[in-house]
Amino acid sequence: MHATSDPARKARNGSALTRLTRVVAAATALAACVTAPAASAAPLREVMFVGNNWDGTADVIKSTGDFAKIGRLNVIPDKTQRLTEIYLNPIKLAFFLGIRQGPGEGHDQFVDDMYATPDGTAMVVSRPSFADVVSLDLATGKIKWRFPVSGFRSDHMAVSPDGGKVAVSASTSNTVHVLDINTGKQLGSFKTGDKPHENVFTNGGKYIWNMSIGEVNNNFDAPWQDFLKGDRHITVVDASTYQVVRTIDMRSRLDAFGRNDLSNSVRPAVFSPDFSKLYFQVSFFNGFLEYDVATDKITKVKTLPKNSGTSDDRTTFVNDSRHHGLSMNPDGSKLCVAGTMDDYATIVDRASLQEGPLVTASKPYWATVSGDGRACVISESGTDQVTAIDFATGQKLVSVPVGDHPQRVRIAHITADWTGPTS
Repeated sequence: MHATSDPARKARNGSALTRLTRVVAAATALAACVTAPAASAAPLREVMFVGNNWDGTADVIKSTGDFAKIGRLNVIPDKTQRLTEIYLNPIKLAFFLGIRQGPGEGHDQFVDDMYATPDGTAMVVSRPSFADVVSLDLATGKIKWRFPVSGFRSDHMAVSPDGGKVAVSASTSNTVHVLDINTGKQLGSFKTGDKPHENVFTNGGKYIWNMSIGEVNNNFDAPWQDFLKGDRHITVVDASTYQVVRTIDMRSRLDAFGRNDLSNSVRPAVFSPDFSKLYFQVSFFNGFLEYDVATDKITKVKTLPKNSGTSDDRTTFVNDSRHHGLSMNPDGSKLCVAGTMDDYATIVDRASLQEGPLVTASKPYWATVSGDGRACVISESGTDQVTAIDFATGQKLVSVPVGDHPQRVRIAHITADWTGPTS
């Protein structure tokens, strides 16, 4: 037998040691990748953001139970700077004052819509009178980024299912901007009909649906003057390319359904869980309609009761919206309707379209769903409170005071220990 030479043995041992070292290093790196995010991610809690349009604040309340207030955020910390810019620019000033006298009902519109960033550290807010979107650090209340929209007014927003994109309507430029929610960088944009309003991401974030409402601030409100309200249609775009894939004008669909008396100005809207049906409100109408996406037809209409104390004078309806606010419970069996000018909200069975009790509410302006899906939460802009209504019984559960003229209410996830800005 011949013994293996010492140099050869050393070479093999060295090679084995090198392989072992590489395996250990790889395993260590893999473990770090797996465990590091979990260790660094701050725990989040579910809440609701309530935008107080006229006083420029947002209340943060519990998303279930007693809906108690947790804290408040000033969404216009840069008010002096913004007003200085506006008053030094005659065109901006004209639109600023126009917003005050038009959709603001004599008030400035400082907050419209709000969402949280995926990590729960910031609130992203559209501010109509300042024509922008800002990201506010929830810990400090300071602005992280600001995006001025095209034109002179920002409006409703929508966030993608993954939380990474936010779409905002720029209502005077007939444009929707899509932004990176973390940086404020524009990812894309697309054109719409006159006065883009509601935005909805559908099909897992594949599409964005935008509803344009037309010129709601003029008083050409009689049915025969409808053509003076401008171009109103739904714009559907690919959420990756921002190219238009479909345009839907409800005028022809309403006419085919035998309702040429109804406006084609689509207001708040909500999809069924499978996105096969769209339920929507239209200007001047005390009720809503059902639209079948696949067949491209209106299939149902629901007329809800009028309040005998509400004038039928269309020029008295706030921004043409007799009813403004619509949501659906998670299983798609119930709708919640805010009867804005009729001063009530009600739960409607989706199958039968039978409404439940009319819950008295002062100018309810929005409807959303509680975190546990059991209640509809409406904003009562006339009495500065939000009210929860039980989807199962249709009865009022609780009301919670908030700021001046609450409008949009959104579910959000923020850091678990947040109680308000520290500075």
